[in-house]
Amino acid sequence: MLKRFFPILEWMPAYKKQWLPGDLAAGITVGIMLIPQGMAYAMIAGLPPVFGLYAALIPQVIYALMGTSRQLAVGPVAMDSLLVASGLGALSLSGIDEYISMAIFLALFMGVLQLGFGLLRMGFLVNFLSKPVISGFTSAAAIIIGLSQLKHLLGTDIEGSNQIHTLLSNAAATVGDTNLITLGIGLGAIVLIKGLKKTNPKIPGALVAVIIGVVAVYFLGLFNNGVRIVGDVPGGLPAPVVPTFDITRISELFPIALTLALIAFMEAISVAKAVEEKRGENRVNANQELVALGASNIVGSLFQSYPTTGGFSRTAVNDQAGAHSGLAALVSSAVVGLTLLFLTPAFYYLPNAVLASIIMVAVFGLIDLNYPMQLWKNRKDEFVLLVVTFLLTLGLGIKEGILLGVLLSLLLLVYRISKPHIAILGKIRGTNYFRNLDRFAEDAEDSDLFLILRFDGQLFFGNKDYFREQLQKRVGQKGNALKYIILNAEAINYIDSSAVFMLRALIQELKKDGINFAIAGAIGPARDIFYHSRLIDEIGPENFFADTYQAYTYCRAEGSRSEMEAKIATQAAGRNM
Repeated sequence: MLKRFFPILEWMPAYKKQWLPGDLAAGITVGIMLIPQGMAYAMIAGLPPVFGLYAALIPQVIYALMGTSRQLAVGPVAMDSLLVASGLGALSLSGIDEYISMAIFLALFMGVLQLGFGLLRMGFLVNFLSKPVISGFTSAAAIIIGLSQLKHLLGTDIEGSNQIHTLLSNAAATVGDTNLITLGIGLGAIVLIKGLKKTNPKIPGALVAVIIGVVAVYFLGLFNNGVRIVGDVPGGLPAPVVPTFDITRISELFPIALTLALIAFMEAISVAKAVEEKRGENRVNANQELVALGASNIVGSLFQSYPTTGGFSRTAVNDQAGAHSGLAALVSSAVVGLTLLFLTPAFYYLPNAVLASIIMVAVFGLIDLNYPMQLWKNRKDEFVLLVVTFLLTLGLGIKEGILLGVLLSLLLLVYRISKPHIAILGKIRGTNYFRNLDRFAEDAEDSDLFLILRFDGQLFFGNKDYFREQLQKRVGQKGNALKYIILNAEAINYIDSSAVFMLRALIQELKKDGINFAIAGAIGPARDIFYHSRLIDEIGPENFFADTYQAYTYCRAEGSRSEMEAKIATQAAGRNM
């Protein structure tokens, strides 16, 4: 039982000495990467930079104990940071102290939700976040996150917003106040980070930019020229404190916490699964991941952490640097802890423009153009879903964009299952096969005596009328010569009570018109429903067949069937028909 909730008890006893160099190297690399990145992401969330270091400290330790991915790097991420900013920005808060308290409480709130989902084995919830929705949302959010840093890149006071038209309008109004030195620092840092990433990815470009930025500001006295700096960064490890909150705000915070819980889980599980597929060493358990991420956020909130999850870029670096186990995460946490204890004074002269450049480089890399192009070529409906989610996120906001995108994807799903594919089948000449007449018009036989159709989906209240309309339309096209309707039911795995009522009425109408209705190839769950609903009495057990060919030959009086074939066609659970 303990191993289920604490996978470290499983991998630690089997730890191999040859893993140690890779774990140490990966842990140090990710820890160094986390320092400037964490401070930058805290700025996105509207928090003092030190809270990014707090978020990079304890959550990593808890995940190393409880997570099922051995490479996932947990900590602050750009997407969740912007969700925190956009969610809390919509509330009427009294000042920075209340804002910080609400951000920390959000970590506790989303952690409780994730832990609850995991214990209830609700990892399947992430399946409702379809790839087109996530791609459109992520690209739009990346643009908003990047543009939100213009105030630090330009050195001006631009009022924040999570709507692109408002953000650009506010930026345009202050562009005349641009501090050219600040702009030069920011652009130089972007070029440096991108250049090092292309020429030598092993060198942590963000950290190099931070060091050069601090040295330049300090020795050249650029802070006297209006270059805004981070200033005092509190030193020392965060003291354990129970998050305080106003209980009357629970209803306001719930949608933000729920969105964060699902988005954070989606980010973590997707990158963890990607590493799993690449390595093939250990299996990621979605429900335990929810438990681990929830526990990380809950315990992290006690040490002043705001919402965290597994990061794409840091996990990739962790994997590439040779991480084999959760020990790498423990080393990363130790690097951050040592920084908090001894190195925070070194960040006093760090220009905000450098942190802004780190954010911009990171988030603009999340914009995906290849996937939309693939959808445009192959799946126009999903391309439209992606574009609509993208535009909604840009125009209405981060939270609204993802929620409406999920709603649209569910509506698209409902539309698809309300009108499943229906094929009219014909017998392929010289064979026992029956195939779609639209695809095999030249090779298939079609008789006016028979209407053979295949319904590719479950029959339920949402599509029963569609089924009936399509069937009656085909019956009308056949004319008075029609004597037999054979329904190939191989793809029907469920029939609800509304569809049963429709079938009963339809069969009675067909009998009045002298048309015999037969079922071919019904699978077990469907046969159970035919039996329990007593539809089998309406249709007649003699009109159930194991496959379409058997039904066709039997109706033409060209064939017969054995007792076993009859049993195969009609057997229901716990009942030999």
